[in-house]
Amino acid sequence: MSDDLKLKPIAIGSLPHNNPDYAMDVVKRDFIQIPFFPQLANVSKYEDMIVQILEGMPSFSPDKISGFKIDSESEEFYNDLEVFFSDYEEINENPESDKLEKYAISRDFSSTFEKFLDIIKQEKPKFAKAQITGPFTVATSLADTNNKSLIFDETLSDVVVKLLCLKSMWIIKQIKKANPETTPIVFTDEPTLSQIGTSAYISVSVDSVFEMLNQLSNTIRLSGGLSGIHCCGKCDWRIPIKAGYNIINPDGYSFAQHFSLYSDEIGKFLQNDGKIVWGLVPTLDSNVLSKITVEDLAQIFENSVNYLTKRGINEKLITDNSLVSSSCGAGSLTEEPAEKAMDLIKELSDVLRERY
Repeated sequence: MSDDLKLKPIAIGSLPHNNPDYAMDVVKRDFIQIPFFPQLANVSKYEDMIVQILEGMPSFSPDKISGFKIDSESEEFYNDLEVFFSDYEEINENPESDKLEKYAISRDFSSTFEKFLDIIKQEKPKFAKAQITGPFTVATSLADTNNKSLIFDETLSDVVVKLLCLKSMWIIKQIKKANPETTPIVFTDEPTLSQIGTSAYISVSVDSVFEMLNQLSNTIRLSGGLSGIHCCGKCDWRIPIKAGYNIINPDGYSFAQHFSLYSDEIGKFLQNDGKIVWGLVPTLDSNVLSKITVEDLAQIFENSVNYLTKRGINEKLITDNSLVSSSCGAGSLTEEPAEKAMDLIKELSDVLRERY
């Protein structure tokens, strides 16, 4: 796997385009080696990172999207919950069950997924990348009718994890249908992971978050995919590494030095064929993005690697197991800077592959 992925460009989920065809032109231009399906919230509110994965949630329907809350005390929810858990058990026992289709990403919730599959059919890439929102981020973003975050309810947190497992299984199945030789990479986008231990979530145990991530990562891997995780803040990277993720994606532009604090775990992770996707192209500040060059980014990559080599990790081990991306999604930018960011990822990959 190392040689196939070494220093390749890979994208984080969102783009600002309001035309799916234009967005997919960017994918074909810069990420044809590892195509992805961008989330286009400017096309539809259903492509918001939280909303996109809610199809199949007990009692969820598109007409409830505005201010959606889980009415866990209603008879409708109770009945839907029984069906959901029954579906989950049946699909786990038989992944070919037709019931998996109930947990699909429909055309209304992604204007690019079918176009993504078409690219896979035509190009037959070795890898294709998909993304779902992580269980901790979803469970802290949704609430019940009493405005209590789902993360504080054991049953509702479990529903979130199982829904994401089913969604991942469905995505992997579609990629494999499009081309059996393509390895699906499914990223868990977990921006809220950086908030563990803060006052808002002080009562949430690290062990419970680990269990959520571990269950999802295991499902992705057992379904034939590689599991990746993205966090654009000061994450405790010991958690996803321990949870069994194949690929970790820190914000290398802003937090490479902080990332190196976990060098003991990172070193073992790399020795076990783990991959680091360095989020180097800044997408959270359009002013910085407008001035930065490929050579600047190559220097930031070198600095990031040096933080780890100074802590005893072999440079070749790091570079052989590195990929490059933007620091976060590009959905908050306008189209022109977003496309510049995507082009920079590809150009940086080309420069680093030649250099290393």
